Amino acid sequence: MLRQHHRRATATELTKMAAHVAALITHPRTSPPSANERLPFQSHRSFATMTGNDESSLEAIFRQKHSLRSRIRKELKNMDPTRKSEQDAEIQSIVLSAPWFKYIKSVCAYISSPELREVDTSRIVSEILSKPGNGEEGDVVIRRKLYVPRVEDRNGNMRMLRIDSVDDLIVKSMNILEPALSDAEGKLYEDAMEAKDPIDLFILPDSLAFDRCGRRLGRSGGYYDTFLKKYQKLAKDRKWKDPLCVALSYSIQIVEEGVIPVTLNDVSVDALVSPAGFIPISPAAWNRCA
Repeated sequence: MLRQHHRRATATELTKMAAHVAALITHPRTSPPSANERLPFQSHRSFATMTGNDESSLEAIFRQKHSLRSRIRKELKNMDPTRKSEQDAEIQSIVLSAPWFKYIKSVCAYISSPELREVDTSRIVSEILSKPGNGEEGDVVIRRKLYVPRVEDRNGNMRMLRIDSVDDLIVKSMNILEPALSDAEGKLYEDAMEAKDPIDLFILPDSLAFDRCGRRLGRSGGYYDTFLKKYQKLAKDRKWKDPLCVALSYSIQIVEEGVIPVTLNDVSVDALVSPAGFIPISPAAWNRCA
């Protein structure tokens, strides 16, 4: 069934919450909230969550998601091309210049698609493939591993396969670039689920919307939610540290807390990168990156 967490906020409180979230987006925190500090979206949560298997509850959430997807898609479609290009450059520069990015050894990242109006990742992908990273002490040069998504079917199943060059990619539906199963010599590309070493970082597609609590509104396929849950279980079984999940987002895609409806199957992100900067959300993001 659907339930509302805590009491409903008043109109005055909602106005204050929106103003506070807007301020955090335009001026991201430089330190984590103190133990005694309660942010507005922590005090008055009003988002809808799925707490059971009631069919009407699911339908209500899916209707909310559909409505929000339609709105964000329209805003993305109407986004000024010059502004989009500027934000693409700003977001990628923030990632590439981040100290935490320099020490990443293995990355799962998406190949951006103009048709889907995703945040561009071409510079990030090029950097990972062409330039080595640093060891934990900063004095050891390492070759980074890059895994990119390959959709297997229409049932939410996806694999992450390692590539060494953009030449390893082939054009699939909607002109989306994905890895083939094997190279020209028939050698299978390494699957992230079968790799000997853990993935350090997931750079997630911008989906359609995010809030500052890490909730994300995907594109309804469920591919990343399904894969991330499988990988989190793998990491737990192998006693690996969970990978950091960072999403790239245009400014118009960051919404107020409480707008995005979630179910138990939705996987949150650890941090956002928007034109405003790096926005850590989870304790892991604060500890590793802030």
